[in-house]
Amino acid sequence: MKHIGLIASAILAAPHALAQEQDHSTHGQPQAPQPQPPAEDHSGHAGHEGMDHSKMDHSGMNHGQMTHSPHAGHAAMPSALGSYAMSRDASGTAWQPDAATHGGLHYALGNDWSAMVHATLDGVYSWQDGPRGDAKFFGAGMVMGSLRGPAGPGTLQLRGMVSPDPLMGKSGYPLLFAAGETADGVETLVDRQHPHDFFMELSASYSLALSSTDSVFLYAGLPGEPAFGPPAFMHRPAAMASPEAPITHHWLDSTHITFGVLTAGYVHDNLKFEASRFRGREPDQDRWDIETGELDSTSVRLSWNPTSNWSLQASWADVTSPEQLEPDVDYMKYSASALYTGELEGGEVSFTGAFARKESTEDVTLDAWLAEASYKPGNGPWTVFSRFEAIETDELGAHAAHGHHGAVEDVMRLSVGASHDFRLSESVVMALGASFTQNWTSGELSALYDGDPVGAMAFVRLKIG
Repeated sequence: MKHIGLIASAILAAPHALAQEQDHSTHGQPQAPQPQPPAEDHSGHAGHEGMDHSKMDHSGMNHGQMTHSPHAGHAAMPSALGSYAMSRDASGTAWQPDAATHGGLHYALGNDWSAMVHATLDGVYSWQDGPRGDAKFFGAGMVMGSLRGPAGPGTLQLRGMVSPDPLMGKSGYPLLFAAGETADGVETLVDRQHPHDFFMELSASYSLALSSTDSVFLYAGLPGEPAFGPPAFMHRPAAMASPEAPITHHWLDSTHITFGVLTAGYVHDNLKFEASRFRGREPDQDRWDIETGELDSTSVRLSWNPTSNWSLQASWADVTSPEQLEPDVDYMKYSASALYTGELEGGEVSFTGAFARKESTEDVTLDAWLAEASYKPGNGPWTVFSRFEAIETDELGAHAAHGHHGAVEDVMRLSVGASHDFRLSESVVMALGASFTQNWTSGELSALYDGDPVGAMAFVRLKIG
């Protein structure tokens, strides 16, 4: 995949050049906030919940909207997991750039407790061309909420997220080159993206400040997200505008719904080290239930936010029996990623560059590359977005649906799209968008896909918060 590596390297270099040109790390972008003294004597958790609610204007809590974006001029709230900006928090315990917009409806509940709610609901039409293509209209999205406040010397956070994805049916939606999980417990889904479970996250975390820059935390979820990879795709700033799942999903972030996870982490300023013990098996075809099982897998992740514009991570995982149809196959997984969010000509630009590798106990090594970007010109109603992916795969052959792996092939895809926002109220936005995809096959797959097929999506989105 030398040609893929060259393409990806060129794309990965673009944000660095942009950062040097714009130099947002030295002006225009505030750094993570230092802990603030609390309104009352809560010194034991001043680094996490040190907000003087008596000085905050909550008179408008009937509509309750506060968007926490450091570069938008809003005061940054501290995270529930450490003495840094809440805007740094993404899915699970993953980090994104501090400069990323952090949406949601925030409510003060008194006694230093607060709540947040957020929802994204999509109606999507997917059309995939070629002999292995299909077309379908489906609904997707997520509704999430959190509750946080002081508990003893530390900070407790409860978080929940549910999805309407199971309503699309067990076979998911058509997406060429996607493979993994099952609709019936017998055959693997191929050229289709599986629906997410109704329960995407039910988690609790507890953090304790050790100093003004240091903290430790515990995170537990059933389901939850272990410490591996970048934030899940629907939470990454560069990918939020698109409803389409990446085909690199099972390399980078398929563990974002894990039925059983326990993570311990240590934060020092802009560095974080964390380790997880979790259930390796991916969710089965019953998308409405809560599964249980032994915590048989391990992951570790090192994260670093060198400036407010950048978020970097490297992670490793030893995953036991992830696939229901291949219970005797384990995987070793590696990932590295860089996320960027900054300003460009008065608008917001976001970028993700990522690499991942998975090695099976059957001595098969498969690599994946991802580069995605979005741009909102002048902070206006339009957003343009794109995604380039390249994977090595042995799951797309003629007998892949029956669990048989074939020769390793290289496939690539490039998607470009745009959406337009229509603000319905202070806290509700509707968006209309569309995207186009060009796919490239190789080797024996060319005949199965009739060359290099194309695809397209059209969607309407309702965003609350």
